[in-house]
Amino acid sequence: MTITSETELVDAIRAAQAPLSLRGGNTRGMAGPGADLSLAGLRGISLYEPGALTLVAQAGTPVSEIETTLAAEGQRLAFEPSDHRALMGCSGTPTIGGVFAANVSGPRRLAVGAARDFLLGVRFVDGQGNVIKNGGRVMKNVTGYDLVKLLAGSRGTLGALTEVSLKVLPEPETSATLVLCDLDDPAAIAAMAQAMRSPFEVTAAAHDPAQRRTYLRLEGFETSVTYRIGRLKDLLSATGAALESLAANPSATLWRDLRDVAAFHGAAGDVWRVHCRPTVAAALAAKAGAEAHLYDWAGGLIWLRMAPGTDLRARLGRYDGHATLSRANDVAQALPRQEPEAPGVARLTAGLRAKFDPRGIFNAEALALAP
Repeated sequence: MTITSETELVDAIRAAQAPLSLRGGNTRGMAGPGADLSLAGLRGISLYEPGALTLVAQAGTPVSEIETTLAAEGQRLAFEPSDHRALMGCSGTPTIGGVFAANVSGPRRLAVGAARDFLLGVRFVDGQGNVIKNGGRVMKNVTGYDLVKLLAGSRGTLGALTEVSLKVLPEPETSATLVLCDLDDPAAIAAMAQAMRSPFEVTAAAHDPAQRRTYLRLEGFETSVTYRIGRLKDLLSATGAALESLAANPSATLWRDLRDVAAFHGAAGDVWRVHCRPTVAAALAAKAGAEAHLYDWAGGLIWLRMAPGTDLRARLGRYDGHATLSRANDVAQALPRQEPEAPGVARLTAGLRAKFDPRGIFNAEALALAP
């Protein structure tokens, strides 16, 4: 069933007698068992104020439509949402509601923050069919539940988003990428850490072990980028790596591929993402024994391609972080998609579910399983 208005959504939720499978573009692997309820019909930009750097859109609005509108005014989505259709093997259309429901944040996250940090307001329907609105078009302190932050990353388990208000940023004049060649994993992570501690405003840092290439992106005015690239070269010359620079166009292509994990497209195996402290990333990757892996967020995010059915969590043991099963080739396997919650967090989650979805219509248990 495809919803085309908030009123239809309210009626569908109130009438539901069994779990619903909420879907936007169905490109993130979030939908679970239950009657399909597509929000892709809730589309359109309701308000755009370039001077105020704010935009309001219906949840089913394609991300591409928003990016095109922003580009016409020299602006962009700062959190750089990924497009994982090729990685997940699906062909839907990514929606802005799905981006915020999964808190999808790309390589720029370590510099500017996650998607939720740019979400100003939400409008959603809870599990009893109540329409709830929180936030607005400006950042301000609130009392009680901060529903804006709560809904971002909730993966549709607390309510069905119908509208989002967000902050956007200007597109920089240019960008460039400094490439360090032939570093192993520990040396690359140390170099990325050094670059991130520098005053040269690195906006993304990644390492591809297969290519033994480490990437550092800088953005801004052309004269500033040129100067900072030169200073960064001086700073990192002691690593012994060969240094190269990529201009704006090849740099943009490179980071789009890193953002979308293009190296894993069409490759067999399960795909995991591990969030961890960069200082332990190389050791965790070695312990995982992956068929292939990549580092983003200066080592704070590891993408791993594993043999089908591998229980990566059991293999890694305890560490300060968590592992998410993004893609499972074996649809019959029962490995949890999300890291099991600690007892205290689980109690908080259950309390929120009881408040916003007491009938269990949005079926968090199904969404926790691997697709």
